[in-house]
Amino acid sequence: MKEFTVTEVHELMAQAAAVVIDVREDAELATQHVPGMVHIPMSEIQARLDELPVERDLVIFCRSGNRSGQVADLLTSLGDWGDVANCTGGILEWAQAGLPYTGAPPT
Repeated sequence: MKEFTVTEVHELMAQAAAVVIDVREDAELATQHVPGMVHIPMSEIQARLDELPVERDLVIFCRSGNRSGQVADLLTSLGDWGDVANCTGGILEWAQAGLPYTGAPPT
């Protein structure tokens, strides 16, 4: 599976080179939010596949990179998108790197 660091994902977002899907649950997103990411909770991803942009590269994002890796594997196996990658480190490393987000520091 393809993986990107949080710094690489931030750059991809700045260049509009990929769509970043935040798969954290609603309560997590209410605590911290990264502007520009699309929110589809992991628990809803299979029911909402039609909301994912076809033929675009996707980067999957979560708290630490674990759930996003699982979702990236699932989407890769379905194959309706461009490249699908995991963001390693998730919101924990995003905040630690000083990248922009709103809300409380993640724990």
